[in-house]
Amino acid sequence: MATDLITLAEYKAYAGISSTNQDTIISAIIPKVSALVKTLCRRTFIDYYNDPKLEIFSGGTNLFNLYLVEYPVASVSSVEYSSDNGATYTTLVEFTDYVVDWETNSIYSLAATGFPKAINGYKVTYTGGFETLPIDLKLAVLDLVTYYIKNDQSVHSPKAPGTNSVQIEYITTTALPSHIKRVLDMYVGSFD
Repeated sequence: MATDLITLAEYKAYAGISSTNQDTIISAIIPKVSALVKTLCRRTFIDYYNDPKLEIFSGGTNLFNLYLVEYPVASVSSVEYSSDNGATYTTLVEFTDYVVDWETNSIYSLAATGFPKAINGYKVTYTGGFETLPIDLKLAVLDLVTYYIKNDQSVHSPKAPGTNSVQIEYITTTALPSHIKRVLDMYVGSFD
């Protein structure tokens, strides 16, 4: 599933564009910017708010929390355990085997051993993320689309008026504009 974080109509309203002249290029950039933001932030934000996400964990020594990628967690439909490397699973019981830690967006083991190491041993099905993208994040995505439309990050050849020489400027930075990066940094998934 790959839901775009903004729509063409939202971008055109934000940018004050009423014509359809740039619709093709904007429509091509929006999915790419959405994918970039999701990759940089290590989460999808809206893809799994209504549709369940399945994550598989292997546990570990003294591991008591399984941190879920999509947060805030909306609901957990099942937590399962496999003793045969994921060939079959047994459903664990909430409040007996585990509890959802809503504060850390994780599954907390109630067993004295936590979640012991088991390859493909734990399967969690849940929904999480946002019903609608937070406004500050939406603004960063809108600005990022504008950034890529205006700055194609290729070699530029500006020629000063009245001269016969051409100056070539190579764009060597890979940094995003600071006002966009600040917002994205607040939404980077942390699973420590």
